[in-house]
Amino acid sequence: MAAPALAQEAPTEPEQIPPVSAPAAAQDEAQAESGGGEITITGSRIQRDGYRAPTPLTVLNTEDIEATAPANIADYVNDIPSLVGSATPANSNLQISAGTAGVNALNLRGLGTARTLVLLDGQRSVGSTLGALVDVNTFPQGLIKSVEIVTGGASAAYGSDAVSGVVNFILDKEYSGLKGVAEYGITDYGDAASYRFNLTAGTGFAGGRGHLLLNGELAVKEGLHGVPRDWNNRGAYMINNPAYAVGNGQPERLVVSGAGLSQATRGGVITNTALRGTQFGVGGAVSQYNFGGNRDPWQIGGDWQATQVNGFQSLDPEENRKSAFGRLSFEILDGLELFGQASYARSENLGWLGVQLNQANVTIRSDNAFIPAPVRAQLQALGIAQFTLGTTNADLPIRKNDTDRELQRYVVGANGSFPLFAGRARWDVYYQKGVSATREMARDITNNARLALAQDAVFALAGNAIGVAAGTIVCRSTLTAPGNGCVPLNRLGIGVASPAALEYVLGNPFRRQRFEQNVYAANLSFDAFQLPAGPVSVAVGAEHRREKVSGEVPTEFQSGWFVGNFLPSFGAYDVTEGYVELLVPVIDGLDLNGAVRGTDYSTSGYVTTWKAGVTFQPIPDIRLRATRSRDIRAPNLGELFTAGSTRINVVIDSSQNNASVQFAGTTRGNPLLEPERADQWGAGVVLTPRFLRGFAMSVDYYDIMIDGAIGSVNAQTIVDRCNEGVEAFCTAVVRGPNAFGNALQVFESPFNFARQRAKGIDIEGSYRVPIGAGDVTLRAMATRYLKNFFDNGIDAPVERVGQNGVDAGTTPKWLYRVQGGYSNAGFQANLVGRGVSAGVYDNSFIECAGNCPVSSVTNRTINDNRIKGAFYLDAATSYEVKIGERTLQLFLSVNNLLDKDPSLVAPGPAGSAYATPATNQSLYDLLGRTYRFGVRFSM
Repeated sequence: MAAPALAQEAPTEPEQIPPVSAPAAAQDEAQAESGGGEITITGSRIQRDGYRAPTPLTVLNTEDIEATAPANIADYVNDIPSLVGSATPANSNLQISAGTAGVNALNLRGLGTARTLVLLDGQRSVGSTLGALVDVNTFPQGLIKSVEIVTGGASAAYGSDAVSGVVNFILDKEYSGLKGVAEYGITDYGDAASYRFNLTAGTGFAGGRGHLLLNGELAVKEGLHGVPRDWNNRGAYMINNPAYAVGNGQPERLVVSGAGLSQATRGGVITNTALRGTQFGVGGAVSQYNFGGNRDPWQIGGDWQATQVNGFQSLDPEENRKSAFGRLSFEILDGLELFGQASYARSENLGWLGVQLNQANVTIRSDNAFIPAPVRAQLQALGIAQFTLGTTNADLPIRKNDTDRELQRYVVGANGSFPLFAGRARWDVYYQKGVSATREMARDITNNARLALAQDAVFALAGNAIGVAAGTIVCRSTLTAPGNGCVPLNRLGIGVASPAALEYVLGNPFRRQRFEQNVYAANLSFDAFQLPAGPVSVAVGAEHRREKVSGEVPTEFQSGWFVGNFLPSFGAYDVTEGYVELLVPVIDGLDLNGAVRGTDYSTSGYVTTWKAGVTFQPIPDIRLRATRSRDIRAPNLGELFTAGSTRINVVIDSSQNNASVQFAGTTRGNPLLEPERADQWGAGVVLTPRFLRGFAMSVDYYDIMIDGAIGSVNAQTIVDRCNEGVEAFCTAVVRGPNAFGNALQVFESPFNFARQRAKGIDIEGSYRVPIGAGDVTLRAMATRYLKNFFDNGIDAPVERVGQNGVDAGTTPKWLYRVQGGYSNAGFQANLVGRGVSAGVYDNSFIECAGNCPVSSVTNRTINDNRIKGAFYLDAATSYEVKIGERTLQLFLSVNNLLDKDPSLVAPGPAGSAYATPATNQSLYDLLGRTYRFGVRFSM
C-alpha cells in the first residue's frame, strides 16, 4: 500500500509521507537528485524543485483512491472532510429548473459549488450547467494519478472562483502500458446495481520523444427509483403544531412521526364544504378520510399513511456515462514539446421527481360527470355548486428528470525550457476550447390549460353541437369549441383515468443549451537572481477567456406547464488577466511568497487579487505557515443571463391564515452583478518529528469573509417579509391567476447584497510503520467547522455550522475520516471510519415542549431541534497476482459495512417536504450496505 500524502504546503510535486527507511527531510533531496520530472503544481505558479508554498494542500494518489474502490472518483473526493454540500446525482435530482440534475460538482468549506475552482491538470474545463459547474465525471478517470485539494483562496494564482479553494485533477501524462478495470456493485437489498469498464493505454515512440495516451470508460448505474427503505416509512415530518396559538406556550412547530398531508390523497379528497373528508379510492370508491389532529397542510395520526408520497423520488438516479480521451505529445527539439489532447464525454441521467401535488387547489363543479352517484346526490341535496379537491394524482405518471449532456474539450499547446540568468526558465502556452451541449427534459408533466379543460367533464345533452349521444362524457369546453381535441379526464379515484386523457394532458417540456469556453494562456517561471538563502523565483503569466451560452426552447414549452417552463438564455463575457508571483528566501528556513493578479471583465470592469504568505521551519521537525489573500468570484453565465426559469413549490402564507399555498417561483439573471470579494487568512503548522519516523501531522486554521456575495432571497422569506409590510419585497410578489396554474408568483433574482463568513480548523495526520513483512498505514482527516455565517442584510443573520437539516448551506460541526490499511506482498486490506457530528435543524430555533416564548419569523419554537450524527464503517481488500509482465488484481469493497440507516431528518413544513425522503441526502449514507467487486489488470 502506498504511503499516503499529507495536507502539505502545496509542493511542486505531491509531497508524501516518506517510507520508514528514509527520514522525512530526505524527500526534497531525493526529488532534486532525480531531476524531479515534470512538475505539476496547485496553489502556486512557482516551479522550483523542493519548494513548498504556504497554502495547505491535501493530496490523494491513485493508491489511496483504488484502495476503497469507489464507484467514481467524485464519491471518494467527497468523503474528504473539507468538502461538504457538494452536488451529486442523488441530492440534485430535483433541480430540473437549475439544470444541475446528474452533475457531480465539488463544494469546499460549504461555501457553494460556484466558489470552488475545479481544474484538470491546472487548466479550466467548460461547465456542464448554466451555473458553470464542472462535472468531475467528465474527466478521464483511468488517467488520474492524483487529486490535489487546496483548502484556501487561490485567485491570485488561478483566477476567479477559487474563493474556498481549488481541486486539481492531475493526469499521468507519462503512463506507458495497458491497464483496465471491470467492476460491479449492488446493495445488500439487491438493488441500485452499477457497473464500470475503463481501459487505458500509453506508449512512447520516436525514441521516447513522442507519447500517446488513450482512455475510454463506460459506467452505468441502473438506479433505484423510489425509496424502498424502512427508515423512510415512518411519516416523519416537521409540521405546524395543530395546538399552537400565539401566547399559549405551545411550540409552533413539531417534529413528529405518523404525520402526513391533510389536503391531498392519492385518489383525491374533498377539502371544503360539508363534504370535507370525502375521498376517492380505487375505481372511484368513496370513503371518509380521517384527518386525525391537523393544521393544514399537515395532520398527525388518522389516515396519515394513505397520504405518503415521499417514496416516489429516485434514491439513486439512473446514469449512463461514456467517455473517451486522447493525448499526443512530441518533443520536436530539446526543451520544446508540442501537445494536443481531445476528450469527449456523454452522460444520460434519469430520475423520478415525485408526484404532482395539487394541494386543495383543484376546482370540481358539481355537475362533473365523473362524480360518483352517491356524492352527486349529496351535492345536490346540499346545494353545493362546486368543491375543491386535493390530490397527489395517483393516475398521473411519476414526473421525471431526463437529462442528456455531451461535452467536448480540445487543448493544443507547447511547453519547454530555456536558459535564463543562472538557471533554466520553464514555460507553457496553450489554447483550450470546450463545448458542452445539454438537453434538459421534464417528462410526464401536465399542461395547465389542457388539464383544466380535461378535468371539467360533463354529460352531453341531447342535440349538442358535437353530435354525440346524450349522456356521453365530454369536456365542457368541447360543447362550445367542437374542434379543440379535449379528452375528458377523471381525477376522482385511482385507476380511473383513460390513457387517451393522459396523453392529452401530458407533455415533455425541454430546453437545449450550449456552453462554450475558449481559453488562451501563457505562463513563465524562472529564478531571477541568487540570495544567500537561495534563488528569488518568479512566475508570470497571462490568460484570456471567453464564456458563452446560447439556448433553444420550443415556444409551446416556454410557459403553461406544471414544471419546466424553460426560456432560452443567451449571453457572453470576456476575461483578460495577468499575474506575477514571487518567492523570496529570506534566510534558511524562512520563505516569503506573494502574488498579484489583475483581471478585467467585460461585464463589470477591473479587479485586483493578491496573496501574501510565509513559511518558517525553525527545526526540521516543525514547519509554520500563514497566508493572507484577497480573492474574487465573478458572476457566472446563469447569474448574469438566465432568461427565466419557473418552478412550482409551496410556501406558508401568513396572509392566508398560514395556509400552505402553491406558488410559481421565477428566477432571472442580473447583468449588473459584480464580482464577489473575499478576504481571508490562514495559519498552520506541519509536524514531522524525527523521533517518530513515518509520522506527520498538520493543523490549519482558516478565516474567510466574503463581501458582496451573490445570492437571492428565497421565496418563503419574500412572502413573509411582504406580509409584514416591507414594500421592497412586495414588488417580487404577484398575486392572482397566472400561466402556471396557481395564484401566486414570486420572482427570485440574484444581487450583490450578502456577506458570508467561514471559519474552521483542518486536521490531518498519517503514520506508516512496518509490522512483520508488511506495512501498516494510518491516515486521519477531520474538519472542525467553526463558522459559516450568512447575512443578507434583510433577514436575521444565520449561523449554519451545527445545522444538519436539509436547507442549503447547512454545515455540521465535525466531519472526519480515518483509514487504516495493511499491505504485504500483493495483499491489501483497508478499514475506513467516516462520520458526521450531531446537529440541529436550525440554530435560530428555540427548543421547548411547554411554556414556550412567542414564536417569530426569526426564532421559531419547536419541540425537538436535534438531529443525530452518524458513523459508518467501510472495508476493502484486494489481492494482486503477477503473471510474467502482467499484473492481475482482484478487489472487493463493502461500504456501510454495518448497514446503518441514515439519521432521521424530518422535512417541512413548506417547500417539497411532502415528497422529500426523511434524511439529509448530502450528509448521510442513503443506500445501506453496498458491495463492489471487480478486477484490475495492467501489462
